[in-house]
Amino acid sequence: MSSTQEVGEIFGEGSGPAQAMLRSPNVIIASIGLWGMNVFFFRLFGLDYVRILNLDLIKEQEEKAKAAGVTNDKEMENGTITVSDDNSDDHYPDSATTSFGGGCSRGGITSSKLVFLSISLLALLHSTTYVWMSLMGGGTIGAVLLFYTTVALGIAIPLPSTKWLRMSAVIVLQRAFELVNPRCSCVSPDPYGPRPIPFIDVFFADAMCSLSKVFFDWGMLWHLASHFPEPVPPSTHAILIPSICAAIPYLIRARQCLIMHTVGRIKNDPKKYQHMLNAIKYSTSIWPLCLSAYQQTITKEQAASLEPLLICLLAINALYSLAWDIIMDWGMMQDPTAVVGQACVVASPQQQKNSRSCHHAVLRPRLRFGVVMSTAILMTDTILRFGWTLRFYEALFPSKDAFVLFTQFLEVFRRAIWNLLRVEWEHIKQSKAGKNANEETASFVTAPSTISMVPLKINHNA
Repeated sequence: MSSTQEVGEIFGEGSGPAQAMLRSPNVIIASIGLWGMNVFFFRLFGLDYVRILNLDLIKEQEEKAKAAGVTNDKEMENGTITVSDDNSDDHYPDSATTSFGGGCSRGGITSSKLVFLSISLLALLHSTTYVWMSLMGGGTIGAVLLFYTTVALGIAIPLPSTKWLRMSAVIVLQRAFELVNPRCSCVSPDPYGPRPIPFIDVFFADAMCSLSKVFFDWGMLWHLASHFPEPVPPSTHAILIPSICAAIPYLIRARQCLIMHTVGRIKNDPKKYQHMLNAIKYSTSIWPLCLSAYQQTITKEQAASLEPLLICLLAINALYSLAWDIIMDWGMMQDPTAVVGQACVVASPQQQKNSRSCHHAVLRPRLRFGVVMSTAILMTDTILRFGWTLRFYEALFPSKDAFVLFTQFLEVFRRAIWNLLRVEWEHIKQSKAGKNANEETASFVTAPSTISMVPLKINHNA
């Protein structure tokens, strides 16, 4: 859940609720630039992020091909994924040629392109805002719509230099469609059996959760535009519609967890309860939204009396989400006895020599980004999970708009550093599952998108 995710702190001050409209484009632009940072670090540390994101889709298509009787020597072309002739983890198609969503290869998207795009979009936003509001005397809604229209036209123009943008837009639209795909095999018979949610869609939905306030602003933009040019009359709809939009990412992610729980039940997965716990985690993001929306419909005195309950709900969500980040999403601190032992016991030099190092116990044996960087990410994520506490220091900001925009930037930055360890942990799980499958030493291999509480038994000498 994004920090300070309360309805009452999103409207902002100034000329009216439409003032908040200019925040959302800035947050989206920042997210694009931060994804460029992710791409840079993935390549710097040798993580093939395209392959990691696509692996579940590749396996799903291979299983469909086998069920349909397609031979291993024949490549299956379905317009989205090209499948190799080997199931081993080392023989999946190279990420430069493996693609999803229209065939956009990794070679077409670089960190420098993404950073340059974010800078260009920021300049375009301020230009269109200046022209529409200062020169033409228009309002905020028109300035935001002009920006979105200009961006859409720029992507649609068939220039060779913007081909990667069109491919990226197709990918985003396809993944967005998959978020509402019912995957009916989970509730009705399907020739290919139950289909779990692929990691790419889980990753995409998690990113949307950090943009919850952007969805709120889009809902408010739609509501304001529906009354244009008249002002929005005070009503419950003015609060309800944007609040529902803000809850959409959490509802989608919780639905994915319920689908995975259904798949686990069908497949008799002993770890299926973890998906239900994950769904409960996302529900803790919705309760503060509901309460803060209700606060806008009552008097200030009544709303103030509910403030302690709101703070309690925010604290529960922050603690629950932080624990899930560390243990489940990053695979760290999965052995409490080892952590306590490393922190409390006073061992002899020989015992210290035979024991695992502290970062092995507290973090995990394999750290692609190193101990220092991984620890820094963990500590930063911990601090930013409690970014909502800045609401107690709102006086430090020049305006409510500046305060809310700052907290939104903090949340997308937190998501960006979260991405690094999340993709790394998924790579470790995929490698472990592929090794077990190749050696035929495990009777059951957990799907890459299934998260296990049991720590991996990884050879430290490898």
